[in-house]
Amino acid sequence: MNISVNTPVIEIKNASITFGNFKAVKNVTTSIGKNEIRFFIGPNGAGKTTLLDAICGKNKLSEGNILYNDGNREYSLPKIKEHKIVELGIGRKFQAPSVFSGITIQENMELAVAGSKGLFSSIKGNITKDERERIDDALNFVGLYDMKNEYPTKLSHGQKQWLEISMICVLKPKVMLLDEPVAGMGRRETEKTAELLRIIKNDCSIIVVEHDMKFVKDVSTSVTVLHEGSILCEGSIDDIQNNQQVIDVYLGRGGDKNVKN
Repeated sequence: MNISVNTPVIEIKNASITFGNFKAVKNVTTSIGKNEIRFFIGPNGAGKTTLLDAICGKNKLSEGNILYNDGNREYSLPKIKEHKIVELGIGRKFQAPSVFSGITIQENMELAVAGSKGLFSSIKGNITKDERERIDDALNFVGLYDMKNEYPTKLSHGQKQWLEISMICVLKPKVMLLDEPVAGMGRRETEKTAELLRIIKNDCSIIVVEHDMKFVKDVSTSVTVLHEGSILCEGSIDDIQNNQQVIDVYLGRGGDKNVKN
């Protein structure tokens, strides 16, 4: 079962990742299209986050390639440094929110938008009018504008996740990488996150690692199931739910009851 992609933004070609003698990712080939929300799902240790880390340059490939097309030209991501990949338009959110609790929400946003200009530029207030407007728009989008002068310690777990999503949005990415964005959230926060991602996909492609199968069902354009470092199955969430191999190695372990809720 293959996913047909008309306009690939990310092309993963025969990608393998080895740590010592352990092959964490094995000859993975798939493409993510423009304005697509692709989910990587599968059991723990399947290689999902490892693959996500390879796209953003955190992990290096031992074999294969990952190509990124920003609409103007094509880049081989393994040849590019991690911070340059961000500048090219690929934003990464890790599982645990990586916001700074000792500065305000507004200052976290300014630090994010300063990007390659660095911390000093942010502290000195070297933010343009356009950047300030983008910060305001991003905070309004996630519902945190009225709290912008508060510290992140005042935020709930879900709000911290939304703050980090807004810190990526302000950079106007073409690809957004999210690792378990709704882990630890209640159902209402999860539903709001789903709504945010459906809006964000109008402007960029999104790749998500996730275990919450109801969230996958509500949001996904397509799904890639990984198992022991390889692709087991790809397709729509309905294809995945009805695939006996996926049921045997993943959904049958308990995830399927979440899909049917």
